[in-house]
Amino acid sequence: MPPSPSTRPQAAAPLLRDRGDACPGALRLHPAADGGLARVRLPAGDLTAHQAVVLADAAELLGDGHLSLTSRGNAELRGLAEGCGDRLAGLLRDAGLLPSAAHERIRNILASPLAGLDRHTPSDVRRWARELDALLCAGEWATALSGRFLFVLDDGRGDVAALGGDVTLLAEAGPGDDGTGPAGGGALLRVGDAPAALRIAGPDAPRAALAAAGAFLAAAGASGSGAWRVRELPDAHALRARDVAEALRSAGIEAAYVAAQGAAHGAAYGAEPPAPGARTRPPYADSSAPGIVEGPGGARALSVLAPLGRLTVAQWRLLTAIAAEDGPGALRLTPWRGIVLPGLAAAAAPDRLARLAAAGLVTDPASPWHRLGACTGRPGCAKSRTDVRADATAAVAAGTAVPDTAPAGRPPAGLPVYWSGCERRCGHPHGTWVDVLATAEGYRTALVGPDTEPPAAPGTTAPPPAP
Repeated sequence: MPPSPSTRPQAAAPLLRDRGDACPGALRLHPAADGGLARVRLPAGDLTAHQAVVLADAAELLGDGHLSLTSRGNAELRGLAEGCGDRLAGLLRDAGLLPSAAHERIRNILASPLAGLDRHTPSDVRRWARELDALLCAGEWATALSGRFLFVLDDGRGDVAALGGDVTLLAEAGPGDDGTGPAGGGALLRVGDAPAALRIAGPDAPRAALAAAGAFLAAAGASGSGAWRVRELPDAHALRARDVAEALRSAGIEAAYVAAQGAAHGAAYGAEPPAPGARTRPPYADSSAPGIVEGPGGARALSVLAPLGRLTVAQWRLLTAIAAEDGPGALRLTPWRGIVLPGLAAAAAPDRLARLAAAGLVTDPASPWHRLGACTGRPGCAKSRTDVRADATAAVAAGTAVPDTAPAGRPPAGLPVYWSGCERRCGHPHGTWVDVLATAEGYRTALVGPDTEPPAAPGTTAPPPAP
């Protein structure tokens, strides 16, 4: 995944893309150092139990017996043998995971993973995700989008709005909504890091997101830059709210301009402080934290994390079995490399969570594995300087999330810590995080924030953004 836009170095000259992106997919396998890599797009992270079983079968029969979770809520299979592409595609197609071969790499839709599940549930933007995915797959022109273009759908709690979307929708509460049921409000639409948003009606949200993507393609074409993402557009062809508003009007969608305040951090774009006595929405569950989520009507959801984003087939099959036997047969993958199992009975939830903990999954927010991440590292990535996963695991065993070589002034507690084998920092967090970078002299630890460029190793320069 590309670095956060707020931490990406500012280029001295406009970025020019003279080729299509090489982002891997389920049909376009990436030749990694440990074998073929397939990335299976899962809009909103949604999987049925049957589809999850198929992924486990594919990992066991064709891959290395593990599944990786990405920071966009997708799944990856690694260690795939040469020549297995057709067989893998057949398995995925039969399970409904490849609705369109031409569109499979552009189905990048991230949505709030707890939408509709916690007690104070806001609008279920996951319905928008399903509609947007169908619209994407129905539009031949949409195949011109790169495999890195990202749609983000936030249910109003602000959990995914700051995760670097090219087109972001933030659900708004309607009149009288108190957060205890589906919201009847609209949405705020934002493109890239634009300092403004457009307010649209809720039913128009999926079509509006698609129209905004079309406006981006038009701007990219006019610029001649070959840009893959909104932030790559040259300043002279930057996509502004008025440009998107015009595209929406052409699609028959009404939109109102809204000045932005704190939008980059998931706050309601341009929202004024509530008036005295006004009804405010109750606090929501933390969708990045593991544990039991209390839902409406006594239902429970289980949220767990995969240590360093990797699961064995046995762990995956246990999750799938619980989803099928104790829930409605559904799983949700999260951008924090976690899995949510919705719809469990309150009485069953604690025992099932204990079973998942015994299987090695992260179930407690106090776990040292919570907020700890790492790139693939060696031996899977030839660009990595070392086996960062083994080193991160050793650090956890030693009682810390950072190397022994870290400065005496330890980084603040509670921040994500990310270990990287090279300057590409594939899959690193957004916002403020602790950067643990492998260099020729050992690891270097630094605090990276919204206005801070991640440092390069001594004697090197930062490479282009990684996929």
